Amino acid sequence: MNEKRSQIAITGANGFVGRNLIKFLNHNKVSIISLTRSKHLSLKYETNVRYSDLDQKNLISKLKNCNALVHLIGQGTQSVDATYDDVNIELTKTIVKLCKNAKIRKIVYISGFGVSKSTTFGYFISKFKAEQEIIKSGLDYTILRASYIVGNNDPLTKNLNKQIKNDSVTIPGSGSYRLQPISVDDVTKVILASTTSKQFSNKIVDLVGPQTVTFENFVRRFTKKQAKIKKVDLEEAYHTALNQPKNAIYGLDDLNILVGDFVGSHKKLERLCGFKLTPLKKIL
Repeated sequence: MNEKRSQIAITGANGFVGRNLIKFLNHNKVSIISLTRSKHLSLKYETNVRYSDLDQKNLISKLKNCNALVHLIGQGTQSVDATYDDVNIELTKTIVKLCKNAKIRKIVYISGFGVSKSTTFGYFISKFKAEQEIIKSGLDYTILRASYIVGNNDPLTKNLNKQIKNDSVTIPGSGSYRLQPISVDDVTKVILASTTSKQFSNKIVDLVGPQTVTFENFVRRFTKKQAKIKKVDLEEAYHTALNQPKNAIYGLDDLNILVGDFVGSHKKLERLCGFKLTPLKKIL
């Protein structure tokens, strides 16, 4: 791909998906503007722009040649210093404004699998409202509602590996609730396609893998008998997450997403992106 034809800005560039996306785009010679708060070692086709506030006026000139912005910043857990509304909604409003001022016509947003108008879960409510800000912005958009994105050092993998080191992996409740993991390598390909293909124009798409798996089955495949597996009562898991969050293996929001049992069809995604998604056995 000719780097002069495409220049993509990325927020959340230091995160798990962001780092993988930059490597993939760089490999394909796509020009990248990575927006980060902290120091970031740039790759060949990447320009790193550090900021203290995404509302900074000087960012506009640095993004004026971008044809798309990929918005990866999101808040998965709340604190008094960073709430869902602060990050998932208000920051998205800032990003929309930045796109308009820099004349970036396309925005790709990573939302959450399970987000809907009928949700009562605070995290999903904030994601839904963020989606609405993007939809009503007038920008060309692709909203990707992501299931568990799996790859080297993803958050779930890090959690499970940490438990394996302690010789015991905990499954909250029955473990019969399902996941639909998707490879981070597939995700990077989908994001690039979202910025270039008209088929992704003004669409909300489930970003899910080709197979569903129960959490218990996923854990057993992942651990490969390297650690004991124990189940804890779901009420106990929630009680620990609420009252002893520092000691909790799974936080409140982790539990809400896990036991949500969200599944969907991958066929629309494969049809739009034009390639077969990586099967679960290769992901694990």
